[in-house]
Amino acid sequence: MKKYKNKTPEEVIKLVTIEIIERSIKLGNKKNRIITISKTSGGKGTDVNELNPKTKEGKENLEKFLTPIRRHYTFSGLGSIEEKDSINWRILNLPLRRRLLLVFQVSLSFLLKGTAIKNKLYRWMGVQVGKGSEIMQLVWLDHFRPELISIGENTLMGAFTRLTVHAYEGSGKFRYGLIEIGNNCTIGAGTGMGPIQIEDNVRTLPGTTLSPYFSKNKIRFCGWLESAKCERN
Repeated sequence: MKKYKNKTPEEVIKLVTIEIIERSIKLGNKKNRIITISKTSGGKGTDVNELNPKTKEGKENLEKFLTPIRRHYTFSGLGSIEEKDSINWRILNLPLRRRLLLVFQVSLSFLLKGTAIKNKLYRWMGVQVGKGSEIMQLVWLDHFRPELISIGENTLMGAFTRLTVHAYEGSGKFRYGLIEIGNNCTIGAGTGMGPIQIEDNVRTLPGTTLSPYFSKNKIRFCGWLESAKCERN
């Protein structure tokens, strides 16, 4: 999308967070629910009404809350699916029109080979794809918020790779974050990853899983055999 073009990942997640906060305030007031946002996966949340960018005080609070920008945020308080006043986290994230468009775009990209046309499609969706990068067939890039994905130059994404920028934890709680992949990387076929930052010149073995809980780390390689070690760093 044009509004995210030429933005840094930090600028993008700030824009995304403000958008979701605004929708949270609107839907929360409609359903008479208190929705909170947290800077950690389990920390105490802040009532989104205190961060309303349409009021002077809320705008100041919002700027403080988003300084510095975090690489992931968590929303809570949407309610379980059986509660009458619950709010679906998908509706909170995006309006129906864009959700349907993204599902179509992701489905189409899933079948395309790694060509320049495919890269243009991803950029249209909001993904930042560097020059010379190749994204093979059957790669799945999260349609939750594709603009939170950044892929550097001359990077290869192997077939069946899965990039997930969000995690729904049930009972009306979900989190999302940035995925950044550097330049000249080779991501082996079947690699799975959540919000994470990967430096330049990284190679992963086929079938590697990179935990979303490493979102603050810059890694050179992290396979499942090294997961415990990486988690401590």
